[in-house]
Amino acid sequence: SIQPVYGAQHPPLDPRLTKNLIKDRSKANALPMKSKKASSFHEFARNTSDAWDIGDDEDEDFSSSSSSFQTLNSKVAKATAAQVLENHSKLRVKPERAQSALGDMPTNCKVIKSSSEAQLSRTSEDACMQTSLQKQQSLPLRPVIPLVARISDQNASGAPPMTVREKTRLEKFRQLLSSHNTDLDELRKCSWPGVPREVRPVTWRLLSGYLPANMERRKLTLQRKREEYFGFIQQYYDSRNEEHHQDTYRQIHIDIPRTNPLIPLFQQPLVQEIFERILFIWAIRHPASGYVQGINDLVTPFFVVFLSEYVEEDVENFDVTNLSQDVLRSIEADSFWCMSKLLDGIQDNYTFAQPGIQKKVKALEELVSRIDEQVHNHFRKYEVEYLQFAFRWMNNLLMRELPLRCTIRLWDTYQSEPEGFSHFHLYVCAAFLIKWRKEILDEEDFQGLLMLLQNLPTIHWGNEEIGLLLAEAYRLKYMFADAPNHYRR
Repeated sequence: SIQPVYGAQHPPLDPRLTKNLIKDRSKANALPMKSKKASSFHEFARNTSDAWDIGDDEDEDFSSSSSSFQTLNSKVAKATAAQVLENHSKLRVKPERAQSALGDMPTNCKVIKSSSEAQLSRTSEDACMQTSLQKQQSLPLRPVIPLVARISDQNASGAPPMTVREKTRLEKFRQLLSSHNTDLDELRKCSWPGVPREVRPVTWRLLSGYLPANMERRKLTLQRKREEYFGFIQQYYDSRNEEHHQDTYRQIHIDIPRTNPLIPLFQQPLVQEIFERILFIWAIRHPASGYVQGINDLVTPFFVVFLSEYVEEDVENFDVTNLSQDVLRSIEADSFWCMSKLLDGIQDNYTFAQPGIQKKVKALEELVSRIDEQVHNHFRKYEVEYLQFAFRWMNNLLMRELPLRCTIRLWDTYQSEPEGFSHFHLYVCAAFLIKWRKEILDEEDFQGLLMLLQNLPTIHWGNEEIGLLLAEAYRLKYMFADAPNHYRR
């Protein structure tokens, strides 16, 4: 069976992973070399623990974990400790200089609301930059988590608030959306290169087919659909404790805390309760597939976009208890219906044996073999199967490979494309793979290739990188979609 492995946006957070990894490595070193073909993926899977595999209901005794670390080379440990002490002593030499620099900090320095802003914003004042550098040097190193969690719709390099061109585009959207009957074809055309944040919620509702194009019918439709959703809650939600639904509810309950674990918004109990209701109701109403791991990720972009309609500040740190009950109910119902519309188009991804994903991975393999034979042959040489990395790309729609801000921008285009989440996604995956061709060709062993493909460095990506990726995907679609023989051998 295929086991998802945490990607760049979802690093393993449990200490048991480290313990198991060291144990497995020490065992692997003691075993004689087997034939590569028979054991390469098995060894990789064994050495790559995943958070899904942790028994959530088991209480393990961690007292024995210290013994597993005794297998570490003592010379390496001593050298590392000496280096840490040396670095620490260097930092302590300059405390006075750092304090004086802090005291002289100019008053016009920008106040940073969150640590993620510090990485994304540019400051023209050299003194501010110098001070922040000194502060960073005086503190222990931290992983670059805030940038992953940053949801703001902007480039990672920083961008001006709004250019003249962006203002013109926003005005064009407002004209389309306020017309008596919105021209959906024109709206799709405008949305393909990205939807402005201010009009994204209503645009997504229209593009997903949740809202009608007719302006007069929208208010009544929203009211009716929201009431219908909460009718499902009253009818079905209590059944989560019944024996035949317990497994479904338990799996949802386990998966929700793992959904975007680095973003504070999704760790709030109220948000997790909303997600539990959405996923459980969807599973009950779609018995052909039921709930499958990965569907939990697909709620998050809709939730964030509809939340941004009521929140101007940083969404990733917003406390939802500040919103009224009516607003939260509207966000929940709209997220449910839009996610349902999305899944209606890709439900064969989640039915028994997941045939939709199997077909898409095979199509990706055929496509890559035609557009970049060197990369394809490199995979064959080191016995890398496409299913070993592309399964997650299809199952989670690249959400585990990209920061959430990039997923939201990607979905602007997916909702503008006919069969965007199914057909066009194939070409996006192909373009995404070829984007890393240099790094792929530099890796010359099975494990190195798998580790690269499951931890691609997209942490700094923003709108610009997604725009280039989509342009390349469109080029591939234009070349191959209407000429399927081009990618069939």
